[in-house]
Amino acid sequence: MLGTRFLLLTHVGRRSGRRYQTVLEILEYRDEGPEAVVMSGWGPNADWLRNIQAGSSPEVTIGSRRFVAAHRILGEEEAMKVVERYERRNRFTAPIARAVLSRLLGWHYQGSARDRRRLVGQLPLIAFRPRS
Repeated sequence: MLGTRFLLLTHVGRRSGRRYQTVLEILEYRDEGPEAVVMSGWGPNADWLRNIQAGSSPEVTIGSRRFVAAHRILGEEEAMKVVERYERRNRFTAPIARAVLSRLLGWHYQGSARDRRRLVGQLPLIAFRPRS
């Protein structure tokens, strides 16, 4: 129903060993791979991000497709381009997204190149693709 707009991340707690599920918005979906890029809205210390970095094998569900995922954290330039393309594709809802981002970041995000650089320095972008 939601296609490639959101993904469901199933991950294992690094300390508890419990299974958790987190819904994340897909900022960019790439058919090649396929690969889905998401943002950690709570920064590098988000529990789901720390859990997958601790070595658990996360499962990703996008629409009807489910796979064990490999992940990577995008570099600054690639992340900035993803954010820019996301804002361009969602120009009608951009004011709402900027308001939400401003609250998460703790400063007024206006969508300039300088702001995007600062944004991706605070809120990492992570790409998921099927593990080979």
